[in-house]
Amino acid sequence: MPSLDIQNSGMPDLQFVLFVSALCTADLTTLNVPSELRATLFDRCWALIHTEAPPTDPKARVLDLRGGTELTLEACLSTIRSLLTDAGIHTLTWDHPVSEPTRESTPAAKPLIDRLGQLYPDPPEIVDPEQPASG
Repeated sequence: MPSLDIQNSGMPDLQFVLFVSALCTADLTTLNVPSELRATLFDRCWALIHTEAPPTDPKARVLDLRGGTELTLEACLSTIRSLLTDAGIHTLTWDHPVSEPTRESTPAAKPLIDRLGQLYPDPPEIVDPEQPASG
């Protein structure tokens, strides 16, 4: 089951904020964050970026930080961490099976994909070992 330490995520702040926001707006039944807290977390981050009310349509509930500043990012980061910590959540956990591709490759990309398959016929090696070396 995937997990994410909210204080030491190992990812850049922007990626962390967008990832947690996406988790909280996804319809994941296995995420260990109650739905009320998920909504509050998104709504508060939204209020840091926008002057209008957050969207109610689930598909429109996406944070766009491109117009924000470093201060906006820091405020969202602090909001996420403080809300989760206050709720006693220090690690996010969820379970989500791998999804099937939603789209086929375009016909124009097919020749390139075929050529790549000829260049690299063997399946890729796993980059991250199952048991990371301690060090």
